[in-house]
Amino acid sequence: MRNKKFLVIHRKKAARGCIFAAALVLASTLAAAQNTATPGQKTSESEGFFATISRWFKEHSTNVNSSFEDARKKVESLGSAAGDAAKTTMQSAKDAAGAVARIPAARAISGHEKCQIAANGAPDCIAAANAICKAKGFESGSSLDMTTAEVCPPKIYMSGRSSGDECKMETFVSRAFCQ
Repeated sequence: MRNKKFLVIHRKKAARGCIFAAALVLASTLAAAQNTATPGQKTSESEGFFATISRWFKEHSTNVNSSFEDARKKVESLGSAAGDAAKTTMQSAKDAAGAVARIPAARAISGHEKCQIAANGAPDCIAAANAICKAKGFESGSSLDMTTAEVCPPKIYMSGRSSGDECKMETFVSRAFCQ
């Protein structure tokens, strides 16, 4: 019985010794791998304590400086974007103020101006609305109300007819919004 107990303890010690030896070999291999330096690189053993601390501060100050540089660039771009938005808003406000200022001077004017026929055959009344407005002293205008009528030569009406082949449709601007 005592022999069995001695054997168990001896096996445990032998196992621990093997594990310790394996760990020691692994640690020395890792240490050797870390200590191999490239030809242009100094080993950390040749540097002193203050040199190591100085190198550490240089590396970290470079990282901090790059972080601050990135933050500065982001703030500058944000400021630039805010400036562009402010300029756009200011221009929109000026345009709106100009439109509001012109409203009291804008009026609906009655008149009678014939619309030109566009290339596609439809009436083009922009020039007619502008003509009505310019005749009343305004700068420009747009049509508010149009009238379309069939215009026939007098001989059609004198013959008792109300329509014929010689009759054509004409469109007139009867009211324009002038500014």
